[in-house]
Amino acid sequence: MGENGIIKDIDKGKGEIIRVEISEFKGKKLLNLRVWYTDTNGEYKPTQKGIAIPPELYEQVKEAINSAGAMF
Repeated sequence: MGENGIIKDIDKGKGEIIRVEISEFKGKKLLNLRVWYTDTNGEYKPTQKGIAIPPELYEQVKEAINSAGAMF
């Protein structure tokens, strides 16, 4: 599999971002979409708001997002 790391940070406003990244948990790669906030020191910290998508569900989630995008 490819590298781990941040794909993109999307500004959500009010000191929050949506971070899209490839991460690893218990030896398994995941597509992680998570809300991060800015702490009092100005550093980003993760929240519990988000989802970790395993590779075997990626295509289904992508199709659902594309379908939702067509409705906007």
